[in-house]
Amino acid sequence: MTNLDETGALRRTPLHAAHLKAGARMVPFGGWDMPVQYAGVKAEHAAVRQSAGMFDVSHMGEFRVTGPDAEAFLQYVTTNDLSKLRPGRAQYNWLPGEAGGLVDDIYIYRVSADEFFMVVNASNIAKDWAHLTRQAARYGAVLTDESDQWGLIAVQGPKAADLLQLHADTDLIARKKNSFFSAHLFGLPVWLARTGYTGEDGFEVFVAAEQAEEMWNQLLSVGLIPAGLGARDTLRLEAGFPLYGHEFSDSIHPLSSTYTWVVKDKQHLGREHIDLAPSQKLIGLALDKVPVREGYPVQLDGQVVGHITSGSLSPTLGYPVAMALVNVQSADAEAYGVEVRGKLHEARRVALPFYKKADV
Repeated sequence: MTNLDETGALRRTPLHAAHLKAGARMVPFGGWDMPVQYAGVKAEHAAVRQSAGMFDVSHMGEFRVTGPDAEAFLQYVTTNDLSKLRPGRAQYNWLPGEAGGLVDDIYIYRVSADEFFMVVNASNIAKDWAHLTRQAARYGAVLTDESDQWGLIAVQGPKAADLLQLHADTDLIARKKNSFFSAHLFGLPVWLARTGYTGEDGFEVFVAAEQAEEMWNQLLSVGLIPAGLGARDTLRLEAGFPLYGHEFSDSIHPLSSTYTWVVKDKQHLGREHIDLAPSQKLIGLALDKVPVREGYPVQLDGQVVGHITSGSLSPTLGYPVAMALVNVQSADAEAYGVEVRGKLHEARRVALPFYKKADV
């Protein structure tokens, strides 16, 4: 359940050898040895925005929840309404903390009436497992950690569905966003979810760990561009997607974000903390030239009113963008100053997301 192996070394996904073969630059990430880039962040980002790319996200955790009380248990430990989730559908959700904040932000997939599948952030696998098993003690629900059993490849981009359709045994084009279903892809058994973390269309491919490299190679052979953590971060930032540890944490009120729709009118763990008004608000910022990074102070009228949570040059827009948590009373200003190495740079408040894919 730890993100390090028994020797204390970085863990490797089932695709580690494939990344080395492709010449990826590898970096430590949440206890894993992961590819940050192959050809380069800019090219990989553009491939996903314009055509299709693929990411190794096998480091994410997978839990299965079964039993007659599975739905009741998950309803209690999450904020979204799972009673509305039909079999074959996926739902973005939160695990609220007992003392406030979020334990994690997750995706839940309903397999059947009393069976659910859950994907959690890689850096939170052990924490989430401990939290959920502790809460499950009072319910007739069985949890299974399947994290080591799955390879997970995110195929993303406007041409993703068309490329995969040629090699699938079922109609992918007609599947709606957040669909979740079994299929065969290149003859291999998989589960597919029409979900992603880039702001583009696509499918996340769940494949048995021992078949993950074969799947990766097949996807390479039909022209999919491998993309690393660098492009994944610039893509999700442009789309305004929060990242746990940056925009969310166990000490950040989740309703500081624009994701208020994730909290439904129901009783759940930590509800009394969710109901408190947040003291901060997540805003979008655009700058002219200087990229800003996590932790940089945000000023208004000479006073520090918040900090950058994520920031980068936007490859699509051509200028730096950032998300920042600022005091609620300072959240409606038109412009702020961001301190970079002792110098203030003007940042304009802009609406989130920074980028939204065109309707087709």
